[in-house]
Amino acid sequence: MSNQPAMWHRPVPADDRDGNATDAQGDGEGDDEGSRGGSRPPAYQFPGYQPAGYQPSGYQTPAVPSPADRRSAPPAPAPAPAPAPEKHESRAGLDTTAVLPYAGSRASTRTRWLRAWMMTAPVDVLALLTPLLVTQQYWRGTLAMTVLTVIVFASGGLYRARRHVSFLDEVPSLCGRLLAAASAVAIVAAMRHESAEYVFGFTRGVAASAGLVILGRAVTREFAIVARKRRWVEHNTIIVGSGPTAVELARLLRRYPQYGLRFVGCVDTPDGPSALPLIGSLDDLDSLVRLRECDVVIVADANCSETSLMEILARPRTAECDLWAATPLWGSRSHGDHIGAVPVVSIGDITLSGPQSALKRASDIAFASVALLLLSPVLLICAVATLIDGGPGIFFYQERIGRHGRPFNIIKFRSMRPVDEHESQTNWSIANDRRVGPIGRIMRRTSLDELPQLWNILRGDMSVVGPRPERPYFVEKFSAEYPQYAMRHRVPVGLTGLAQVSGLRGDTPISDRARFDNFYIENWSLWLDVKVVLRTVTEVFRAGGR
Repeated sequence: MSNQPAMWHRPVPADDRDGNATDAQGDGEGDDEGSRGGSRPPAYQFPGYQPAGYQPSGYQTPAVPSPADRRSAPPAPAPAPAPAPEKHESRAGLDTTAVLPYAGSRASTRTRWLRAWMMTAPVDVLALLTPLLVTQQYWRGTLAMTVLTVIVFASGGLYRARRHVSFLDEVPSLCGRLLAAASAVAIVAAMRHESAEYVFGFTRGVAASAGLVILGRAVTREFAIVARKRRWVEHNTIIVGSGPTAVELARLLRRYPQYGLRFVGCVDTPDGPSALPLIGSLDDLDSLVRLRECDVVIVADANCSETSLMEILARPRTAECDLWAATPLWGSRSHGDHIGAVPVVSIGDITLSGPQSALKRASDIAFASVALLLLSPVLLICAVATLIDGGPGIFFYQERIGRHGRPFNIIKFRSMRPVDEHESQTNWSIANDRRVGPIGRIMRRTSLDELPQLWNILRGDMSVVGPRPERPYFVEKFSAEYPQYAMRHRVPVGLTGLAQVSGLRGDTPISDRARFDNFYIENWSLWLDVKVVLRTVTEVFRAGGR
């Protein structure tokens, strides 16, 4: 930043610019300043540090007396005791080393798109398919074993990038999941082929492929460590916070490139004490992520409330980064990752992007297609009942707000006729409205009036499970009153949602709804969607609607 003190500025060494250096004071493996053919300014200095040979201005070298002068000179008086060193007032940041951001390597600018699974997944697939090179007799079982193993590995997080890369840490999980996948396929093979010789031959191929998977993991992990140490692959990282934990993380990332993260700076609240040079405030985080091309954000010692921090982390650019949180309980039995001695926990994808979004969309299309086919008789009965109850005009169209604030028209079976469009957009609840006929009331209590929204799901306007869509008037009103309400629109809105099956329907607190919706987004899984759908079916049979 342009307003930083001069003490934070230093010229970038030539070997930092061309990507050969990893740390101004060594990479922890015995590098020596002299061995590099030149000296460099240290990356960080303690307060009061003075280089060797330093002399204050006006200092004169005393004359050296001759031996005769020393013999005739009277004995020197005892030296006066040195004055006690002045005690400086302890202030935040003065007793801590300051770590400066450093230039990235040339190779890392071309490898930012690389992810861990891009190397490990293909190697796993090749290892699992290797038995087909020997014999094609068990090709069906081999293919089933490959697909099942990859799914089991992915669900267990074995394709996620880890900061502390260690093959031995993965061995127990690898062996357990390989055994589970192999057992399932072997049982099916034994049921289809009663021949013990066939099952034994297939099991030998599975054991060989499992051994190759473990060997492949050892090779890929070692290659990952080498690539990180040589800075072929490194991802720009911003640390949120400026306290002791943030300082320790910055020092570790600077000194040990094997974590694969390049420290580009810290952000924090402008009024908080800072032990590191800040590149901006928390409010600037989203723009800094874009300007510095960051891929990772680590939260450590953030000097703001959790609600404000989560709102900042949910902004579009920041939410695309890998989010990590440094836990303050050093030495605790953390089941996450760690950088040096600092435990860090990965924060799940809070935007449902990438493979998760594709998986959710595929499940939505499959569910809506099957539901429209199976429920077509029910839809026909509801359409006839709506026609009998209120005359022509079976469907009711209303503008709602979807993902990222985009409006769309929701489709429902009409249960009443509003007086005008303004009432339709601004009337909050019609639960006790006398204009709702008996058939319309039954359809609303059983949520059958929502079934035409299956077409909205096929069109991509909605999802099966997600925050319920609301009208523009109320979205604007609730977003101004409740800070977390607008965060619901990070994902597609849904036919049903976690808040609705948890009893938050009708005249219930909006803050509670927003809290449940955001919890669903930040803890999404395909099984969570299945649970919400099953609970929705239970609510329909209980007639627990409006």
